[in-house]
Amino acid sequence: MTRNLVNGAVGGALATAVYSAVLMAGDRAGLLDQPPPKKIMRITLPGSRHRRKPGEGVLATIAHFAYGSGAGAVLGLLFRGQRIPLPVGAAYGLAVWYASFQHVAPRLGAYPPISRDSPGRQALLALGHVVYGTSLAISMNRLRTDRTPGARILPSERSEYEQSKFLTPPQPVS
Repeated sequence: MTRNLVNGAVGGALATAVYSAVLMAGDRAGLLDQPPPKKIMRITLPGSRHRRKPGEGVLATIAHFAYGSGAGAVLGLLFRGQRIPLPVGAAYGLAVWYASFQHVAPRLGAYPPISRDSPGRQALLALGHVVYGTSLAISMNRLRTDRTPGARILPSERSEYEQSKFLTPPQPVS
């Protein structure tokens, strides 16, 4: 159980990094007024919700990775170390998006519910969460310890010896 929890948390942190890249691209495209982690942190810290606060960027990053790791840990517990199909990961990402932006963010006052928010922002956030969930499934599948030798998670995967011409099987010492 602990291994599944840790693998889920590690997978969640990795997937959060990938999701963050999607957010950065969306922010540069003008689809976000500010990234959700920073906006939520600004609202939850004491003081005016319209002014920058010392350390909000660092705290937002820590909170975002903690949230992503926590969601990954939940999936790790649900699947108990079993292989997670990529469509299930994508659906899980959408479930996290729905819970976050239909319930949590509106209750904090960060965003309106999904149906009343900017369609462009919500499309970006939904896409980002599909990427998060898929990345989470891939990460957790790679972290599994009970994989049989030679088993492939993705059709394009090869064994570690097939992946690199520099890695060769150990040679017996004579």
